[in-house]
Amino acid sequence: MTQEEKQAYIDEMARKRGYVLDYHKIMAAQDFEVLQAANGIVDAAYLKQRTLDRKTKELIFVVSLTVMRASKGHIKSHINAALEAGASEGEVLEAIEISIPEAGIVAFQAGFDAWREVTGAEGIEPTVEVFEGGSGSD
Repeated sequence: MTQEEKQAYIDEMARKRGYVLDYHKIMAAQDFEVLQAANGIVDAAYLKQRTLDRKTKELIFVVSLTVMRASKGHIKSHINAALEAGASEGEVLEAIEISIPEAGIVAFQAGFDAWREVTGAEGIEPTVEVFEGGSGSD
């Protein structure tokens, strides 16, 4: 496989997904065969149009990544993809909230923090003296 073919492959991945992760970029250069195999599964289960539409798949991805406590960047990439696919900010938040009963508040906070950064959502500050609670991810 030539460098140009690898570049074309990673560019096509980016077009189809709307993002690529760091491991995709490195695997394209270091172990292209395994990248293609892994991407084939993703293509069949996630990218190929089947019964679920892209918006629904992205919301499911956001929840599953939140529950798995994936990196904030990975969660944010799917939040952005969900918004691009037509989900509202409220729908994405509602999807993330589904993680609370099964995975707990700590997992929820990771997804919530990613959502807050993507949407720029702001809260209401207390007017009484309190200890700093942080975002839950620091």
